[in-house]
Amino acid sequence: MSMRRFSTFRSLQKATEEVVNVLDQAPNRASTWSHSQASRASVIKHAKFLQKDLSKQPRAPAAIELIAKEPVRFVNDRIAVCQGNKGHGQGHPKVYINLEAKRPHSCGYCGLRYAMESYKDEI
Repeated sequence: MSMRRFSTFRSLQKATEEVVNVLDQAPNRASTWSHSQASRASVIKHAKFLQKDLSKQPRAPAAIELIAKEPVRFVNDRIAVCQGNKGHGQGHPKVYINLEAKRPHSCGYCGLRYAMESYKDEI
């Protein structure tokens, strides 16, 4: 009898861990990264997710964490040009970024960071 309770407890514990992992926002991020973003826990209550095995749904890593790992790109000019995903499918329009302040500036579309080469030691 006690062995049956133990196995039920272990299976319940395992199921709880799986639910917690499915409710994380992304594999590499537990919470939302924008105020307007709905949490995964609230979204999966919608009708289209009923009777679905959520463990089989694709779970891409959060891009915000991946972009943060990208190094700052240093440019010799005062203005950087970000052309998006050049040559790899659809990217974003060409964006000109003013780099006069002594800090990295990010592209508004993709989040890549740029700075002037002369500020490299200060950043």
